[in-house]
Amino acid sequence: MPLLSVRNLDVCYGVISALQEVSLEINRGEIVTLIGSNGAGKTTLLRTISALVRPRRGAIFFNDVEITRLAPHEIVRRGVCHVPEGRQIFANLTVHENLLLGGYQERDANRIRASLDRCFSLFPVLAERREQRAGTLSGGEQQMLAIGRALMSKPQLLLLDEPSLGLAPLIVRKIFQIIREINAEGTTVFLVEQNAHMALTVAHRAYVLQTGRVIKSDVASNLLQDPEVKKAYLGG
Repeated sequence: MPLLSVRNLDVCYGVISALQEVSLEINRGEIVTLIGSNGAGKTTLLRTISALVRPRRGAIFFNDVEITRLAPHEIVRRGVCHVPEGRQIFANLTVHENLLLGGYQERDANRIRASLDRCFSLFPVLAERREQRAGTLSGGEQQMLAIGRALMSKPQLLLLDEPSLGLAPLIVRKIFQIIREINAEGTTVFLVEQNAHMALTVAHRAYVLQTGRVIKSDVASNLLQDPEVKKAYLGG
């Protein structure tokens, strides 16, 4: 049974079709990446899974239960958490306050403390800056904070939208190393990423989205060698 199943999903913005008959599956324990050019519909798919966008037709199942019409906070409660493109941290709040907001549905103080400890273990720099306003962090630190905030809800499935966007190559490698660690600890990851080479290197499987349609799916290592993928997304 897949952890997440997207079935024949159509999404429109007015008369503009953003996704057309998109179907994919993510199994528990995987890193699955979705690659495609700007405007292909990658962010729209993540926002639809998170219930921030409503589909015109199709269905989304999580743990074999349909979640298509649930509210966003119910999606989080079920175990799906979304790290949006551009990070969208609360700039005027401290690192600690941002993290606590990520765990707002948890009422047990011991569990909150355990989640904070996990975040600070993954991101030691956040522990050093816990009382610093989030808006004063570097871009890489803000991305770490955005991921840590999502992890505070202990998701089964983590949706990551362009985690490397605007970051220096050294920081990008660090972020992808952390994604591997998060996955190794048991969190399933669905990764949308413009850096197709890095995404395919870290992922187990991948889908290629083109103008709102899934046109390829395979083991990530196979897509790294696919001539069409190389030409369109890997610079060769």
